[in-house]
Amino acid sequence: MEFLRPATLADALAAKAASPGAVPIAGGTDVMVELNFDHRRPGALLDLGRVAELHEHGTDGGRIRLGAAVPYTRIITELGTKLPGLAMASRTVGSPQIRNRGSVGGNLGAASPAGDSHPALLAADAEVEIASVRGTRIVAAKDFYVGVKRNVLEPDELITSVLLAPATGPQQFSKIGTRNAMVIAVAAFGLALHPAEQRVGTGVGSAAPTPRRAFEAEEFLAGELDWESPRALTDSVKRRFGDLVAGAASPIDDVRGSAAYRRHALGVMARRTLTWAWGEYCEGSAKCA
Repeated sequence: MEFLRPATLADALAAKAASPGAVPIAGGTDVMVELNFDHRRPGALLDLGRVAELHEHGTDGGRIRLGAAVPYTRIITELGTKLPGLAMASRTVGSPQIRNRGSVGGNLGAASPAGDSHPALLAADAEVEIASVRGTRIVAAKDFYVGVKRNVLEPDELITSVLLAPATGPQQFSKIGTRNAMVIAVAAFGLALHPAEQRVGTGVGSAAPTPRRAFEAEEFLAGELDWESPRALTDSVKRRFGDLVAGAASPIDDVRGSAAYRRHALGVMARRTLTWAWGEYCEGSAKCA
């Protein structure tokens, strides 16, 4: 197996163009598992550890530009207030060792339906920056996933960053698994309130062939929320929102849970995250008491 170690992004893109089958590796939290279990045996590994641009974050036109290899630990400590939903999801990833190495770019590259960052990215309307020697393109997170562990990347392309607007309203993330820590999600849900546009964002994880948004649930809830004069939500609104989120899923039965359980869990998580997020939004309003 050949081991490629570019020092710059330009070198990395050139190496990927010359060896399209090379598997990118940064934290290695997904790739090394596949190698160790002999699920994958590529002809080359493309080590991105020395490519500084991928390990940085900054601003780009008012949005946060999150380098593909920025580890979860830094998202939590450095961007927790600006990207609260993604920070919440990052806290649930694996162990401290995994959070110190793993990244959103790696999660996107693996494109597992159970990836923890996906629901938060979808709810926040994230966009994925993809580059090759041919140029750079931007793909909305909702369009990035095309199948189980498949994404829109061409063989010569690399994920370079994720673009997200800083949160302007409350965001939440919830995940359920077969134990309390270091667990693959049985189901996960992300929620973001966007008050300026009077809009709601959602993300469903581990309950369909790909991560996805619950568009009907978003439209329903945006029409029910009183953004100008917030007031307590009725149980019927919460339940209808939960039902629409559960209805957006296409889960399967597997060793971690049944399809019916996943749908039920999504409905519960949707109601709970909505309660938390709306409670935060209308905090201080007597009508929300």
